[in-house]
Amino acid sequence: MNRVRTKRLSKDLLFDFLNYTLLTVIMIVTLYPFLNVLAISLNDSTDTVRGGIHIWPREFTFNNYLEIAKYDNLVTGFMNSVLRTVIGTVIGVFAQAMVAFTLSRADFQGRKFVSTFIVLTMYFSGGLIPGYMLIRDLGLMNSFWVYILPGLVSAFNIIIIRSFMDGIPFSLQESAKMDGANDFTIFYRIILPLCKPVLATIALFVAVGQWNSWFDTYLYNSMNESLTTLQYELMKILDNTTVGGNIDASQMKPNEAESNHVSPDSIKMAITMVTVIPIMMVYPFVQRYFIQGMTLGAVKQ
Repeated sequence: MNRVRTKRLSKDLLFDFLNYTLLTVIMIVTLYPFLNVLAISLNDSTDTVRGGIHIWPREFTFNNYLEIAKYDNLVTGFMNSVLRTVIGTVIGVFAQAMVAFTLSRADFQGRKFVSTFIVLTMYFSGGLIPGYMLIRDLGLMNSFWVYILPGLVSAFNIIIIRSFMDGIPFSLQESAKMDGANDFTIFYRIILPLCKPVLATIALFVAVGQWNSWFDTYLYNSMNESLTTLQYELMKILDNTTVGGNIDASQMKPNEAESNHVSPDSIKMAITMVTVIPIMMVYPFVQRYFIQGMTLGAVKQ
């Protein structure tokens, strides 16, 4: 018996060792690129050209970020990006949840037809030019709502939410109906509270998409500086840096346009950090809902 226990204990220890080793390697592989980008963005540009920067800056400086801050319209772009992310996420998740709730209803006669129609939109689209003409004819050009309305509903997100709602017993809705609740009450008071995990996941998807989007600004609002976005402004900085080697001084604020030797790589890394860090700060607020979702999935029969 002691030998058997000893063998089992040794096997458990070996498994734990291999498991922790594998997870550590995965963590290093995943974390290293982020730390490398952060180190280069905080390192002196002239020194960065020498190479050899890994996870710690050799000559610490904020000059790369200060150089980006000189760029005009950056504050306006940041505010517009925050607004479109918050408004687009709230309205988008709510609208997609309403569509998914309708399609999840067992008493909805046309659910199969509507579901098929929605799925088809994932494979077929009019293309870029018809889409541009549609936005123009709808009067959304040079408008903030062009960031919100065209992407308000996503077929993929609707399918995910509906699949989660299908796991909620329909008897709950029937019981609420018998107690006098209407469809809106059932949606607000019963369905939405039970769908917090999937709604938090979809909210993160929508928020990341809104935050990272810049092409719609380029297409529809590039002539209106008051509607520019952070990603679009950073894209212009990156384009100027890549082509010319330095930020175009004509695009900076008049009193701040001065010669500052910066390397394109340092500016690229600083732009990457400016883009990534704000949206990363959202994750801790939705992490607990991910945990709840995994727990529900584990105990779900």
